[in-house]
Amino acid sequence: MITHAVGSQAVPVVIAGVVYCQEALRDWGRVTASSAGAMAFLRSMWGVLSALGRSGAELCTGCGSRLRSPFSFVYLPRWFSSVLASCPKKPISSYLRFSKEQLPIFKAQNPDAKTTELIRRIAQRWRELPDSKKKIYQDAYRAEWQVYKEEISRFKEQLTPSQIMSLEKEITDKHLKRKAMAKKKELTLLGKPKRPRSAYNVYVAERFQEVQGDSPQEKLKTLKENWKNLSDSEKELYIQYAKEDETRYHNEMKSWEEQMIEVGRKDLLRRTMKQRRKYGAEEC
Repeated sequence: MITHAVGSQAVPVVIAGVVYCQEALRDWGRVTASSAGAMAFLRSMWGVLSALGRSGAELCTGCGSRLRSPFSFVYLPRWFSSVLASCPKKPISSYLRFSKEQLPIFKAQNPDAKTTELIRRIAQRWRELPDSKKKIYQDAYRAEWQVYKEEISRFKEQLTPSQIMSLEKEITDKHLKRKAMAKKKELTLLGKPKRPRSAYNVYVAERFQEVQGDSPQEKLKTLKENWKNLSDSEKELYIQYAKEDETRYHNEMKSWEEQMIEVGRKDLLRRTMKQRRKYGAEEC
């Protein structure tokens, strides 16, 4: 457990999104002179926290309750932000370039159409596009990719080996995070149904506003205890709601996946759906 006290109070510090105390900050100060040392320090601290399986706020005795947010203050080596800001960006694919170009046009022509319908039409337009016209977008992508490779090569020449390693890891992490966020946004735009709620989640949504507590965390803690104390008959109503929501989700997903097949987005199907289609089985 990482703790440090100034007088009688523990002082929280957050580094790269993880809560540390003043003692950890002094260690950080000793290693920031070397970017490689800084990254090694962060990796070691994160490894400790991950191994313990608890959040930084919980590990900091007396600190957690004083933090309004686990990201109240974030510190990264100064060179990281400036280096990442100037790092060349990868070009978008030929299809995405076409989609971005066509979406405003389709929206203007069909102001009342849903985004899923517009995307379906754009995908259909792309499939019907002659190879000669597709080649315009593909050539533009290849040209930008070549420029990107040259720019990223020159960019890396300015960095030390340790900075390159740290930067590549940071870029990979940011890319994965951005990719996950982009996919979530895409699925929302495509109208993917919301996942069904559990009986407990239905109960929390219904009771959250009326339960006493100074913070959302306190309210959730109280609701968790209240849920445990409910009798089976009292829980039955919420269990029934959850079953109905499960049925709603199943029906909506079946319809949504059929739409995705129509627009050529089989990659978004659930694995079970893909397997049923592969072996010719019917949806249950």
